[in-house]
Amino acid sequence: MTELGELVEDLVTDVDAVFLFSPSGSYFKQFEEIDVDVVVVATENAVGAEQFVELPLEFTDVIGRVRFGLEGAHGQELVEDGDEILCISKVFDDEMDTVMRVSSTEFTQTGVYDLFVNSRAEPSVIRDVFEVAVELGKKGQKGKPVGALFVVGDAGKVMNKSRPLSYNPFEKSHVHVGDPIVNVMLKEFSRLDGAFVISDSGKIVSAYRYLEPSAEGVDIPKGLGARHMAAGAITRDTNATAIVLSESDGIVRAFKGGELILELDPEEY
Repeated sequence: MTELGELVEDLVTDVDAVFLFSPSGSYFKQFEEIDVDVVVVATENAVGAEQFVELPLEFTDVIGRVRFGLEGAHGQELVEDGDEILCISKVFDDEMDTVMRVSSTEFTQTGVYDLFVNSRAEPSVIRDVFEVAVELGKKGQKGKPVGALFVVGDAGKVMNKSRPLSYNPFEKSHVHVGDPIVNVMLKEFSRLDGAFVISDSGKIVSAYRYLEPSAEGVDIPKGLGARHMAAGAITRDTNATAIVLSESDGIVRAFKGGELILELDPEEY
């Protein structure tokens, strides 16, 4: 019991902030008068916390929950590099039952938080498309590297600024990204040319689309090719978000407003 007490004492010593993930009002009140910054991370600020980070989804994975909380807090300058954070969350029950101490530098700032929170499409749709791209980046297509382009949100405008390269297998369907069978279909079709167009709500509108917006004025890093240029251009001219898996280097990149906002190695996510 002494060893357990020492462990708890070590966890709370010299922390710079306490992160409470979706706390109840009564639980939050216990921390109101402690001499350390308290940050609430949740889908909504139901407890009226002064320092609040919006969690785009109630992630079941606690590591994902902490990752997003820290990225959001960094974006709002609620934490600094090197801060020690005590994270308290729910995992096994409706009560706060899990304590984790992390350094704010343990999670690389990727831009993925901004991708989820500030995109037009529903956060769950962004997550599902993002996960398909990451899995493709890890496994490829039958063990071989593959490139893919997913344009998510503002589908009507995207369709108007693109043309078909082939028959659209999703033309008369009402399937949505996130369904395991549909995700397998997306992976199969990804080896063929063209972009996937996905609506705000996750409906797969089309495959095999050739994006036609002008690339003039789109500034992408050197070494990135036509797929990335098209992603930058279509997000400049519409309110869509584009998620690209590069065939050459296997990196997942995201574009919004004509700009690159995220670069992520699937093997490190």
